[in-house]
Amino acid sequence: MAKTRIRFVCPSCGHEFPRWTGQCAGCGEWNTLVEEAVPTAVPGRARSAANGRPVAAVALADVRVDDHPRLVTGLEELDRVLGGGAMRGSLTLIAGEPGIGKSTLMTELARRLPEATILYVSGEESPQQVKLRARRMGVTGERLFLLAETDVEAISEAARTLRPDVLVVDSIQTVHRPDVPSAPGSVSQVRESAATLLGLTKSLPTITFLVGHVTRDGSVAGPRVLEHLVDAVLQFEGDRHHAFRILRSIKNRFGAAHEIGVFEMRDNGLVGVENPSALFLAERAFGRSGSAVVATMEGTRPLLVEVQALVAPTAYATPQRTAAGFDPRRLQVLVAVLERREGHRFSQNDVFVNVAGGVRIDEPAVDLAVALALVSSLQDVPCDSGAVAIGEVGLGGEVRAVGRLAPRLAEARRLGFERAIVPRTGLDSLRPPDGLELIGVGGVGDAVASVL
Repeated sequence: MAKTRIRFVCPSCGHEFPRWTGQCAGCGEWNTLVEEAVPTAVPGRARSAANGRPVAAVALADVRVDDHPRLVTGLEELDRVLGGGAMRGSLTLIAGEPGIGKSTLMTELARRLPEATILYVSGEESPQQVKLRARRMGVTGERLFLLAETDVEAISEAARTLRPDVLVVDSIQTVHRPDVPSAPGSVSQVRESAATLLGLTKSLPTITFLVGHVTRDGSVAGPRVLEHLVDAVLQFEGDRHHAFRILRSIKNRFGAAHEIGVFEMRDNGLVGVENPSALFLAERAFGRSGSAVVATMEGTRPLLVEVQALVAPTAYATPQRTAAGFDPRRLQVLVAVLERREGHRFSQNDVFVNVAGGVRIDEPAVDLAVALALVSSLQDVPCDSGAVAIGEVGLGGEVRAVGRLAPRLAEARRLGFERAIVPRTGLDSLRPPDGLELIGVGGVGDAVASVL
């Protein structure tokens, strides 16, 4: 009997090693290597590179883009994140925490696309469970076909027979290839199963959605190569105890990355939110310190959100620095800048920052609003409720320019704001919307004096 060969694979980057090492030489992560058996060739499965088909290169001028038109799903927020609709022949990964609404979103497609043929492959639920969810959502399912299967070869055969417009695999961590000697959800199984489904998607062509899990730190579960294989990576965010969900585009070969769609979870399914800025500012308290509004850009969409800060005397030797929806390391930098450059003392205070509505903001344009909210809470003086702040804060306390100011200002004016605190750089060439006053500032101190 032949001895089984063993290899060690890094789930983060997909690098393989003949023996275990503490640190992955590919990505530098520690203690990530997992043991797997090396796949062996199955007799009778060897094929040529082209699988019997003729191979020929195609000139770029002869490629027709309209061969794979987009399919408008009817969910406006999903279409926005996908770049105007789902591209035929595309493979999309939708990841999120358990219970966040991934399966609900996929079932919603059957209601929005009554004329499309949808094959829903369920590796986690029985057809009866899917039927109960569909009944609750009002989905009749005349062209929705269910397949409770985890064998990726059987899934491919069923898809080639039915030739659906949309293929949903829920989830990629449950499917497996019989010729790969490892458990479903392992690095090898996820990689090989995704590669098989990718080839199926391009050959039919169909629109394939892979439902995936996330790890404890919020990243997509499985090998990093999975994100490279698919055409788009969408991440579902939000709190299961609240009604609102955010669908964020992490990668998109057919549209803008970092685009977001906002949904509301109701008893009968997910409903898109047309005006998320008004939603996030609906519960803003006026006349209270520690609050500032920022106009941020999420993909191509301007979004106004409230930044809240609380500065309170500490009861510990080391003050706390806590942030929700904002980078905690960036918060420490801003606190240091306010102390060193502007003379505001935070060393004896705990600092808490929260972006209201469950939104996560990564761009530098939010720096100025966070700084204003911190100083407002420290001095217990409310900020100007009719002003919006936009700008990056440098280590010298200066306010630096940010991109795409025009759509940010237009959104602020549409929601009734009268003043905008913006960087002084490039202000002369900017034409503000009617009714919106621009206040150019060169540093954080100028901004504080303008709104406090």
